[in-house]
Amino acid sequence: MRADRIIRNAKIFTADKNYPQASALAMKDGKFVYVGDEAGLSDYEGEVTDLGGKFIMPGIIDSHVHVTMGVGFDYADPGVWITCSGKKEILDFIADYVRNNPRSDGYFFGLETKRLNGAKIVKEDLDAICPDNELLIVEAEGHSIWVNSRLLQRHGITDDTPDPVPGLSYYVRQDGHVTGNIFEGAAEIPILLDKGMSLTDEQVDASLQRWIQFCVENGVSVVFDAGIPGHNVFNERVYGRLREMDRQGKLPVYVEGCYVISSAREVEEGLRELKRLRNEFDTEHMKVNTLKIFVDGTLKLHTGAMVEPYADVPKTGITALNKEEFAELLKKLNEEELDLHLHTVGDAASRVVLDGVEMARKELGDSFRVKVTAAHLWVQHDDDMDRFVKLGVIANFTPAWHSGNIGGKPIELWQILLGEKRASNMYRCKTLWDTGALVSWSSDDISYGDFKTWSPYLGMEVGMTRMTSEKTKAPDHNKTVEPFVPLSEKMSIEEMILGYTINGAKQLGIENAKGSIAAGKDADFLVFDKDLLTAEQEGFSHNMPQDVYFGGKKVN
Repeated sequence: MRADRIIRNAKIFTADKNYPQASALAMKDGKFVYVGDEAGLSDYEGEVTDLGGKFIMPGIIDSHVHVTMGVGFDYADPGVWITCSGKKEILDFIADYVRNNPRSDGYFFGLETKRLNGAKIVKEDLDAICPDNELLIVEAEGHSIWVNSRLLQRHGITDDTPDPVPGLSYYVRQDGHVTGNIFEGAAEIPILLDKGMSLTDEQVDASLQRWIQFCVENGVSVVFDAGIPGHNVFNERVYGRLREMDRQGKLPVYVEGCYVISSAREVEEGLRELKRLRNEFDTEHMKVNTLKIFVDGTLKLHTGAMVEPYADVPKTGITALNKEEFAELLKKLNEEELDLHLHTVGDAASRVVLDGVEMARKELGDSFRVKVTAAHLWVQHDDDMDRFVKLGVIANFTPAWHSGNIGGKPIELWQILLGEKRASNMYRCKTLWDTGALVSWSSDDISYGDFKTWSPYLGMEVGMTRMTSEKTKAPDHNKTVEPFVPLSEKMSIEEMILGYTINGAKQLGIENAKGSIAAGKDADFLVFDKDLLTAEQEGFSHNMPQDVYFGGKKVN
């Protein structure tokens, strides 16, 4: 048989449980036609490449990231990060900056909430500094903002404006009046990305080309785009540009997209829109088959939904839907052959999802087909650890966070928020893996920047070491002083690769075409000079593929 390319003398990690290791492969028309030992190559003829023992693995699958949001932030004001502490010092810093940097297009700052030392910033504080121009401060995690009255007015936010998701995504009020502090995506993202719709196609394409170049250089061949809460219009606009690139043969990445809703009242509209998008986005490398919901928020803001109250405040947070609403939604998704992807940080968030799946499965039995993915999973309750595999719910983690998701000694912050027991049992990916649950990996970043935190090799390193050391290719503010407990949750390199390949493909329902090196599948694979299976764990993030193949073609 004539092959387009034959590779021999390689160390191939196939991610195929039926044939995990191989030394040779052959490709034709963008597919693997042979994977095995060199003796089997006698049936093939064509151009032969001897790799001299180099390492090969499947293309990377990043199964939760925010491609479209990154485009919006690419053109947002990068802002000025505030490093002083205390409300007075922070406001003085902002006032000095505004006074010394006159401008007409508004001011943007970044701030860690902890720097306020428990104090509150309200719109009157910002109005006193900047009454005639717009002023916005984004919290470091990106889950809340502070704005002055000018921004509230332009967006039509008044005391009578209803909260998108009361108790989860809302406008903070005092004595019935909005304060200018806004929590969570459905409420804040339309303000953060309000300039996105004014971008030209050329600007959107330029940002996407930067992201594509990152994917090509790092060997990311498939992504699940997790969408934008509160801004599906901009999300669809970027999808449109990706679809056009694909039609022109300029998209060397497979993109699975989604439609985002934030509450039960949006379910019917969400289903209609998702079905429309499924029909409109169906090119070779651009698909939309998934509904996305932010079930809860984040721990630092106490919007993450917890089974037991936080240690520092008598709150548990809430979920966007209850278990009965999830069960009803799942039945509708099942009928339409659509999937569900969920932001679940706290243990109550994943529990309500598991409860909903259990109810739907009980009613639908063997006809249940929805792929349900719970992403992030910062805190899990002991009672729920074996329910993922029993109910077929996929667990998606962002392993780059498993050093504690902040620099220094993160356990100290999490102990304040969660108490010692829960703080010492975060990101329990290995425990879930060992139950037999399907675990996939992702980068979950929202801003392009230098793409350092988008790297799958950073995820692999931190997933294995539970720390971000001086040797780690990561931003300095993420460096930690010791591994993050529990150390029993460290993963092996084989598990990291499987989670970034075949498990991600199974999450997206594309395992028949992608995710492993096997005959009949798309020839997406990476070649490394170094054997990743024996590489040093600390500093692993510096690895990069020498050659990247997508659909049988070398693209880097």
